[in-house]
Amino acid sequence: MGLGIVRLLLAFVGALMLLGGLLVVVSGDAGAVGGLWLIIVGGVLLLAVTLERLRYRSEQADRAGAAPGPGGGESLNAPMEPRFRRTDELFEDPSSRRTMRVWLDPATGERRYRAEG
Repeated sequence: MGLGIVRLLLAFVGALMLLGGLLVVVSGDAGAVGGLWLIIVGGVLLLAVTLERLRYRSEQADRAGAAPGPGGGESLNAPMEPRFRRTDELFEDPSSRRTMRVWLDPATGERRYRAEG
């Protein structure tokens, strides 16, 4: 199952929970507390799906379905777009223990990440 389908399914479930919770609260029944929980969990799920990114990948690579590079960043096989400049900023990815380099587009401030070596 592709990531797009999973995101769509999670967004659908979150929206159902949110709407179901709203219906319970508006109906005024004794289950209003349960309805509030549905609203909270559904809202958090929708926010998570909206804000989630595949670690350090660019939106462009994610949309194109490109394979992630080491550490989850940009692929080492594809050239970095010329608008991005290599920075001196390095950090260690906590889950893969790979050293990641930050690349920056000075015009927009967009950052991309690529594993070193």
